[in-house]
Amino acid sequence: MPAGFELPLEARLPRIGAVDAVALEERAASLSKRSIKRDAKVWALLLAIRTTDLTTLEGADTPGKAAALASKARRPDPSDPSVPPVAAVCVYPNLVPAVRERLAGSDVKVAAVATGFPSGQYPTAIKVADVRATVELGADEIDMVIDRGAFLSGRYAKVYDEIVQVKEACGGAHLKVILETGELGTYDNVRRASLLAIAAGADFVKTSTGKISPAATLPVALCMLEAIRDVYEETGRRVGFKAAGGIRQAKQAVQHLVVVHETLGPDWLTPDLYRLGASSLLNDILMQLRKERTGTYQSGDYFTLD
Repeated sequence: MPAGFELPLEARLPRIGAVDAVALEERAASLSKRSIKRDAKVWALLLAIRTTDLTTLEGADTPGKAAALASKARRPDPSDPSVPPVAAVCVYPNLVPAVRERLAGSDVKVAAVATGFPSGQYPTAIKVADVRATVELGADEIDMVIDRGAFLSGRYAKVYDEIVQVKEACGGAHLKVILETGELGTYDNVRRASLLAIAAGADFVKTSTGKISPAATLPVALCMLEAIRDVYEETGRRVGFKAAGGIRQAKQAVQHLVVVHETLGPDWLTPDLYRLGASSLLNDILMQLRKERTGTYQSGDYFTLD
């Protein structure tokens, strides 16, 4: 059992309780309407860039495309050196070496999906071997998917045991556990899966693969953040959160940052504890940032496609 969360799984699950869906959705809607001043907006946009996992997860991805994405991760806006690098580049395992080579000498992490992404419907031994091979290729972070079929059929111990084994296979790499909330059906399930993943050793809990809709909605994010908060208040253990899937506009990114700030506080507003998984988001943030600094909009044609 991971340090700081010593209660056995069987003892924790009955105490999880039900989520008040009405209250959760009302609070998320209220937080989404918060207005922030111009200086704070610029700060939030820069923070969104620093916490972004710049992602490409397509079957047609090539080493050249992955390397180009890594270059953009290092210098999102070559014309403005004040724009910070992103947190990580997330790719399939085969592309880890190309990304790692291009990121050499930078602080940008190399993240990779594993464990039968995106379905999770693979035997445990293959999932563990997948993770070990990906770490050997040079990944700093592993984004694993839980077996939603096992979870939804009540086989919580299987899901828990797989996360424990994957965490061990990660070695020194950080583990983000993807719940695929769009398939879990209820907020109660989202909370239960969040706490299960944390108990099993997740460094981060992550909303979605980006392949299923709905994905990182604000109510789902709030539900998971409240689980993280409750674990921190009970044990002192800090667990990170990654919102991924469907976040394409700078306004959405800022809304997510507000929810994190109001639920967990400023300590979580760092790449060590918060990430935004996105592919098309970065360009919109760069456009909005340029607008805030110059007062005029600039066409997306001035930024490279992700």
